Amino acid sequence: MRKAIPAILAFIVSVSLSAQPDLRRLAESSSINNPVIPGAWRTEEYFPLLKAKHVGVVANQTSLIREVHLVDSLLSAGITVVKVFTPEHGFRGNAEAGASIGNDWDSRSGLPLISLYGDRKKPGKAELEGLDIVIFDLQDVGARFYTYISTMTYMMEACAENNIPLILLDRPNPNGFYVDGPVLKPEFSSFVGLHPVPVVHGMTMAEYARMVNGERWLKNGAECNLTWVPCKGYTHKSRYRLPVRPSPNLPDMASVYLYPSLCFFEGTVVSVGRGTKSPFTVIGHPDFTYGSHVFRPVQIKGVSENPPHKGVDCYGYNLRERSDEIYENGGLRLEWLVEMYKALGSKPGFFNNFFDKLAGTDELRRQIQAGVSEIKIRESWETGLQKFKEIRNKYLLYPDFE
Repeated sequence: MRKAIPAILAFIVSVSLSAQPDLRRLAESSSINNPVIPGAWRTEEYFPLLKAKHVGVVANQTSLIREVHLVDSLLSAGITVVKVFTPEHGFRGNAEAGASIGNDWDSRSGLPLISLYGDRKKPGKAELEGLDIVIFDLQDVGARFYTYISTMTYMMEACAENNIPLILLDRPNPNGFYVDGPVLKPEFSSFVGLHPVPVVHGMTMAEYARMVNGERWLKNGAECNLTWVPCKGYTHKSRYRLPVRPSPNLPDMASVYLYPSLCFFEGTVVSVGRGTKSPFTVIGHPDFTYGSHVFRPVQIKGVSENPPHKGVDCYGYNLRERSDEIYENGGLRLEWLVEMYKALGSKPGFFNNFFDKLAGTDELRRQIQAGVSEIKIRESWETGLQKFKEIRNKYLLYPDFE
């Protein structure tokens, strides 16, 4: 474990525990001779520092050391884990987006589970009392509105306020091979976007945490006592395949690649396929007349309890094959959002009040409403993206894609 990382790492794709049939071609490009090794797997780097310590762990279903959960591995090694903090979707990752999650107990380990999603997103002094150190290990997907980086920020802030060190076990970013989108404006800060970063930031969790510390983005400019365990074999040119779905509605790599582009639709009347077997790979609406794909959202327990347009046929597009374009070249896709607005925007309420929070600005909505071309919209992002990249470069731990 270290606070500066030597230049290691070759161009690589990770070993996956289960190949997705539709992405078999991508799996074939993986290198099994030089796999990516997530920070959590490098137990020799951080297990010794946890001996005789009372440990808190921020974890969910992605927190694996190969096929064994991090918490189970710590307990098996004789490390005193006191409690587990859980993000959106819960400890087992089986709660749908936005579902309120309360405190609970883990039936396997008997440990208390402290929810960091719901009424309280930042642990208080009472929740941290008795802890000597906190371990953080969540698999992010590299989009600003994916809430795990907000959970990380609040945990860093709480640790700083209570003088508790935090060790972050880094994992590759599956969308870490590009940077794109509008940079968030401070007045639109929320749990789906706390910081002035673009929609796709191109950073791992450890790199992002270093930036939060270095730019003094914690409350009152505080600085967390942060250490990290880096990945081995990873670069920002890598195409890392997730071994476990990071949340209920991102079931495969096609959805992970399309998510940064399609999540904008969560702030509109358009369905992204919640309540189907293809969330975040399809888009549609009952009144859209141009698409050739039809789907009907239904209730799926623990995944989509009440999806938009439940029980109604939605017409639109199956975009699964378009994920290959993003895999090859990166980049957000605005064409679908622009087209859907042109077809449905005359109806009241195409955009809801969540859209500007997802975009991190009201400018994107206004541009689409005004009929600004995608090219011009992208040009309006350039100054902000260049400034962000200059900041980002200071905190990178792995060779970049540029």
